[in-house]
Amino acid sequence: MHDTTHGKSLLGEFLSTRRAQLKPADVGLPDYGDRRRVPGLRREELAQLAGVSVAYYTRLEQGLSLNASPQVLDALATALRLDDAERHHLHTLSGDARQSRLRLPSERVTEAVRQLVDAFGDAPVVVVGRRSDVLMWNRPGHALFAGHLPLDSPSRAATRPNTARLLFLDAHTRDLYVDWPRKARDVVGKLRQAVGEYPGDPRLAALIGELTMRSPEFATLWAEHKVREWGMNEYRMRHPTVGELDVLQHSLPVPRGRGVRLVVTTAAAGSAAEAALRLLNHSLRPAREHTADHRDGAVSPRS
Repeated sequence: MHDTTHGKSLLGEFLSTRRAQLKPADVGLPDYGDRRRVPGLRREELAQLAGVSVAYYTRLEQGLSLNASPQVLDALATALRLDDAERHHLHTLSGDARQSRLRLPSERVTEAVRQLVDAFGDAPVVVVGRRSDVLMWNRPGHALFAGHLPLDSPSRAATRPNTARLLFLDAHTRDLYVDWPRKARDVVGKLRQAVGEYPGDPRLAALIGELTMRSPEFATLWAEHKVREWGMNEYRMRHPTVGELDVLQHSLPVPRGRGVRLVVTTAAAGSAAEAALRLLNHSLRPAREHTADHRDGAVSPRS
């Protein structure tokens, strides 16, 4: 029952927050300049746009109506001007994926995942779990994102880095991104998606609570209820060793590894960024003389 109650409270928060972010003019409704008690659309206005009764919509926001039909959810998503990622998130929060969320999948780095990481050679690779914990990285991935941390830190739960925690609370990681606010929005949006998919994960809830308390910037972004999908994103990084470089970060789901993803960083062929990544790899060559132990949380790239 806890999952259902929690999920429905998340649904209500999402609906009410996104409703508050819309103005009548945004959805083609007249605004007579009257002073509103709350920002954004009124419940009756959103209900009218979605073609549902005010009473029914109110029950949805209050968590009193369960199992809204996909058609109603789609109508609400359209009325709220949600994008594809947010529309999917709305369906997830409503309980459509309830059966898949009853048990939390285990997060572990299998031999198949290690082989997959090895196959990327010199490309920086970081393996992350559903909570954005770093489960593993290869040497280029470690050097690009967190060279100031011990190479073997992902191998122990007590020292395992978390990419969201690093971005908001670690000065080195914050300086890595020229447009830090955009990266921050992307990271928070992905955590929003994770909370919708795994509402019963206590460690995920603890991470959100910690970041909300320790970072006012995180708390502000979290309150917006914006959702981001994993995929491909372009960033300009500012690395302390090789300088600025424009890269693509590709997020690839691991087969049979629910919630586990490979984040692979690439640069355009012939670009200054590609040269910078080669320079970074060249700086690792002395370390490559020692074969990395797979059990230490890192994989030595093949030459």
